[in-house]
Amino acid sequence: MRLVIGNKNYSSWSLRAWLALVQTGLPFDEVVIPLDRADTAAAIRAYSPAGKVPVLLDGGLTVWDSLAIGEYLAEQAPAAGLWPADPEARAVARAVAAEMHSGFAALRREMPMDVRTRAPKTPDAAVRADIDRIVAIWDDCRARFGAGGPFLFGPFTLADAAYAPVASRFVTYEVALPATARAYVDAVMAHPPMRDWVAAAAEEPWVIDDP
Repeated sequence: MRLVIGNKNYSSWSLRAWLALVQTGLPFDEVVIPLDRADTAAAIRAYSPAGKVPVLLDGGLTVWDSLAIGEYLAEQAPAAGLWPADPEARAVARAVAAEMHSGFAALRREMPMDVRTRAPKTPDAAVRADIDRIVAIWDDCRARFGAGGPFLFGPFTLADAAYAPVASRFVTYEVALPATARAYVDAVMAHPPMRDWVAAAAEEPWVIDDP
């Protein structure tokens, strides 16, 4: 397999797919395309006509959406536990991952992922509403399904991959959080693959002035 991603400091969607693929334990090659450059669009379109990262290439198959990549990987590596085994937990995990996939526009806009930066920011009302909803999701999942580990459904799943860039944003912008949410952020940031991603982001030479 090959996974085509944007530079790790900024590409939240790439992080989601990358964490899922690492979780499977399957071997893969990584192709990094720096974002926001004159040749970025052409470089991405060489792998996918959708023109966005991430892109998973597996033989003759191209999968170009982070959630679709996660679903494909869950089928290819069922032992990795990318979705919870329990049907109720699995349904909720899919719902919260899908909500992340399609929602929280204010948070995305006002607090873009920027792993290397620390920039305290006071959320406006729209961002605060997004944060409050995310915290409620985390609290509910941890309370109902999180007994088996530090993540939303115990072990690390695609739901955690979906929210990992949010955890990173909360660190970057020093967002004040209640204890349960703070513990979850700490668990995500301490997850070894996440630490590897952050370390790689720190070594990247590319800078986007306004990501």
